[in-house]
Order: sequence, then structure tokens, then C-alpha cells
Amino acid sequence: MAPDTPSPKDDARAPLPAGRLHGLRSGLLEVVLAPDAGGRIAQLRYDGVAWLVGEHAGGAGTPAIAWGCYPMVPWAGRIRHGSFTFDGRRRSLPANFDAHAIHGVGFTRPWHIDCLDVDTARLSLALPEDDYWPFGGRATQTLHLQPDRLHLHLSVEAGHQAMPAVIGWHPWFRKPDRLQFAPGTMYPRDHEGIATLPCVSPAPGPWDDCFINQADVLLASAGQQLRIRADADHWVIYDGAPHATCVEPQTGPPDGFTLAPNRLEPGQRLEMEVELKWENRCVR
Repeated sequence: MAPDTPSPKDDARAPLPAGRLHGLRSGLLEVVLAPDAGGRIAQLRYDGVAWLVGEHAGGAGTPAIAWGCYPMVPWAGRIRHGSFTFDGRRRSLPANFDAHAIHGVGFTRPWHIDCLDVDTARLSLALPEDDYWPFGGRATQTLHLQPDRLHLHLSVEAGHQAMPAVIGWHPWFRKPDRLQFAPGTMYPRDHEGIATLPCVSPAPGPWDDCFINQADVLLASAGQQLRIRADADHWVIYDGAPHATCVEPQTGPPDGFTLAPNRLEPGQRLEMEVELKWENRCVR
């Protein structure tokens, strides 16, 4: 298949059924895991309150890109026209979202469950070595629940050849009552809606932008407060939809293979940790 013609399973706007579901639980916290649907979390519930946009939020044809919480590997956000240079060679990835390649290859492919317990799951994905992603490698994710929080660990490891990498998480939160977010700087977007440099002072929302942020992000909904922290300093916020807000911690910016190249040597790993902690009080 030609590299500019993605198959339906790699089309970000094609529907992606959840498939088999697995429930994890600790105290008041419940996680519904959909390994066949890009290794994503299909739903998060704390004390009965659902926090994520579900599979059928837009009807039976909800796009793969638009529900749950999924890992973005081995890149996060858009790669402009699917094109970048690595080791002096121009590379092309299939466009799966308008003219661009978005969110990696993991969010539309089934992940393998390596370990599943009442409050813990570990999944893995062998990355392709073809037109969709020429470098191979392996991605892993671990979910661990405690009564009031969810720990997420995501990693990607290069295989027998070096590769670029940016990873992240893409949760589609149901529209919160309030978002508390105070970034330092942001990447301006150009006429194609793609992040550029140099960074500037944050502009007022609504946003579909990448920011440099060191602080926790807070969401308030249904009398609960959710605190999100990560060991990465790049965050994409999308709050332009009336039904949802996306808060996406990631290790680099969109178009990161060009704007902030990160190289993994064979066997080298890129990792990130995210914690979601629920508090039974609203942001004031």
C-alpha cells in the first residue's frame, strides 16, 4: 500500500469499536480498558462520576481520535505533511488527518495484555517497520490504580535501529466545569495550525495549542477535583469543543521530529509518568 494511503484502521477519523473491555478497580476509582482500541482507557469513573468522552459520544461513528484516553506513540500531535528528516534522510509517513500524520501508530492498533490484575495492567505493542513507521521498536504502558489516583507509565524503546520519538497521553475529558492551567510559554501555530518556534507568551483561549508548563493541571466537575501531574513539561490543551476538553501531557511538541528532535539509539528508551489524583472538592 502506498505510504500516502493509510488503511482504515490507521485513519484517525474512522470509527474504532472498543472491542473487548477489562475493568480495573481500587476503592472508588474504576478504569475500563480497551486493549483492542489502541490500548486506550475507554472510561474513568471516580465515585460514580464518568470523566471521559465515551465510544458512542458522537453516535456509532465516533472517530478513533475523539474518545477515551489513548497513548500517543511513537509521536504525539501532528507531523507536518508526515514529513521529517532523520539521519540526513527525508522520511514520509502516511497522512491520516487532513494533510498531516497525527498521534503515532498506537492509538488505532490492538495492544497485547502482558499482565492484568484487579488494580494493575501492563500492555505492549510491537511498532511496525513499514510505510507507516519505518523504524520498528516497542511501546509499553502500565496502569496502576490506588483508591484515589491512577498512575500511568508509558515508554517506547528503539529496536535494532535508531529512531526519533515523542510520546504522550491524549485524554478526552467530558467538558469540565472549570480548568485551572497556568503555563509559562506556548508554541504559536501557523496558517496550517501546526506548532512553530520561537515560543511566545500564552494567548487567551480557546486553545488547540502546545504549552511549556511545570505546574499541576486541575479540572473540576460534578463536585470533584482532578489533579494531573506529569514528569514532562509539554502540554497540549484543546478546549474548543463544546462537549470535551483535552489535557495532553507529552515529552515534546507537535511536529517534534523537526522542532525538538529526540533521538533514541538501538535499545534506548523514552519514558514518561503521569498521575491523575481525585479530590472531593471543586477548584475555587
